[in-house]
Amino acid sequence: MRKLLIEEKQANRKIEKVIRDSFPNMPVSAMYKAFRKRDVKVNGTRVKEDYTVSPGDMVEIYITDDILDGVKIKTDTASVHGFNVVYEDTNILIVNKEQGIPVHPDSIQTEGTLIDNVRAYLEYKGEYQKETAFAPSLCHRIDRNTGGLVIIAKNPKALEIMLEKIKTREIKKYYQCLISGKMEKDWAELKAYLEKDEFKSRVFIKDAPAKNAVEVITRYKVLSYQNNISRLEIELVTGRTHQIRAHLAHIGHPIIGDGKYGSNQLNRSLGAKIQALWAYKLEFDLKNAGMLSYLNGMKFEVEPEFKVKGNG
Repeated sequence: MRKLLIEEKQANRKIEKVIRDSFPNMPVSAMYKAFRKRDVKVNGTRVKEDYTVSPGDMVEIYITDDILDGVKIKTDTASVHGFNVVYEDTNILIVNKEQGIPVHPDSIQTEGTLIDNVRAYLEYKGEYQKETAFAPSLCHRIDRNTGGLVIIAKNPKALEIMLEKIKTREIKKYYQCLISGKMEKDWAELKAYLEKDEFKSRVFIKDAPAKNAVEVITRYKVLSYQNNISRLEIELVTGRTHQIRAHLAHIGHPIIGDGKYGSNQLNRSLGAKIQALWAYKLEFDLKNAGMLSYLNGMKFEVEPEFKVKGNG
């Protein structure tokens, strides 16, 4: 908890402005979360973000010091909480998401998600205000515990085009993963059928068509093999929930660190507490992309950050 004594020069300003000026390195999303939780007081009384301060007011902010004094956002490296910026222009933002952070609110985490932090980052830069008609939006999703590249649209037209190009597979998405065992072939295209069980929050892979099951296609290429661990490049032809994890587990090669579809015994032996899966490359092969045509031919790639002994 921190206290601020309002001085004459700060008088007649909204409290949110005073706090942001006093703690410039704090994520904006953390401040608004504190207001929602009623963790900001003035003279002992809880207030909202539009409260106007007066000289002599004592402000109490119940946010931990590490968040208040958090890593400063730098527009040159764009290193912020939960992601770093790989590419940015006036229409889109491509970020490299850390593992363990959901891209959007879920049943476990409703705040501090990737999209929350991205909007806070753009708000910090002055490119987004909550009062504007369009909020920067995800063009696609990856699992909470999968790291890697995510595209965010900054305006409605960019979102419309991105969604269409992802649907028509003009944006190719590649992953890297570490799996148990050695693949029979160095390259293959796997086809199966995926059935989603919402109640169990998992999916099941079947070799033949089944009711409520959709076809999934997963391409892989072996990049390396050592210590009975293979590093694969995966191209998602179809993009279904948990497709890569479930499909590889189904053929007997679960992803290292995957607690849902993998081997807990193997994961413990390798010290792998989170799945070794990273969305590491995007390729744009766009046709008639309108205002986003300049992206055609671009490729974006990051180095996966696997936390596994031996690292395949």
